[in-house]
Amino acid sequence: MINWLQVLMNSIVWGCMYMLATVGLSLSYGLSRFPNFAHAEYITFGAYMAFLFLVVSNLDIYLAVGLAVVLSAFMGGLSYLILFKPLKSRGASLVHLMVSSIGLGFLIRHFLMQTFGGGIQSFRIVWPTISIGPIVTTPLLLAILIVALVIAFSLHILLTKTKLGKAIRATADNPELAAASGIDLNKVSLFTWSLGAALAGFSGIFLAMRSSLVPLIGWKVLLQTFAITLLGGVGSFYGVLIASFILGLSENVGVVILTWLGLSADYRSAVAFIILVATLILKPEGLMAVAKRRA
Repeated sequence: MINWLQVLMNSIVWGCMYMLATVGLSLSYGLSRFPNFAHAEYITFGAYMAFLFLVVSNLDIYLAVGLAVVLSAFMGGLSYLILFKPLKSRGASLVHLMVSSIGLGFLIRHFLMQTFGGGIQSFRIVWPTISIGPIVTTPLLLAILIVALVIAFSLHILLTKTKLGKAIRATADNPELAAASGIDLNKVSLFTWSLGAALAGFSGIFLAMRSSLVPLIGWKVLLQTFAITLLGGVGSFYGVLIASFILGLSENVGVVILTWLGLSADYRSAVAFIILVATLILKPEGLMAVAKRRA
């Protein structure tokens, strides 16, 4: 008999991880008007930095995670300042920016592989199981839920109650009008790229602690992050929230169906591809799009 409460719990957990991984991609896409494929490596970078501080340096877990998130933010901001900002100021096309992001992603990935090796790494943490009625979970998964809720609420306050948040929304909606209103687009973009990379690194830490750490850990969820970005609407934080849990639920229900059909659960990634294609065909602007398309 299928434990649907467990399926729902798993869906919520994956939705939280996808939300953390995707928010930065969606917001930076909305501001800069191009898909940053290096975002996958921000996820990977955060995971490896946590591994460096926690396992190699043997620091306290909270300090290790905090330092990893800060370095991830630094990586995102630095990539914007030294690569994407100069390219955009020189009128680089969408294709140039996309190819540059792919090149940056390869650079980060191979740097990590040369530093830590290309094999499978582990955080060497054994998480005890916790039974809540018919639901079985772990302290890590509960931490993901709590952290994701706190971050989602904090981002809601940031975007709706602060001057910076309103500037981010205005820039994503209409950058020309925002600039004419006196908003510093470079500062807004720098903050958004740094914040997005920090959250991506956070999600990478959770992903690696949940299973194992490999150089492709970020690349493995890149399709899901793009599917969520397009389904929710480019640049829409609230769209990402909704789309993350739609994908999380769809994937886990898909696993149940695949198991019932006697197929491998590895095909769960096809769910993201189906959602991506369906969105592009049926509703290319997404559920709650805010970014305006340029002619």
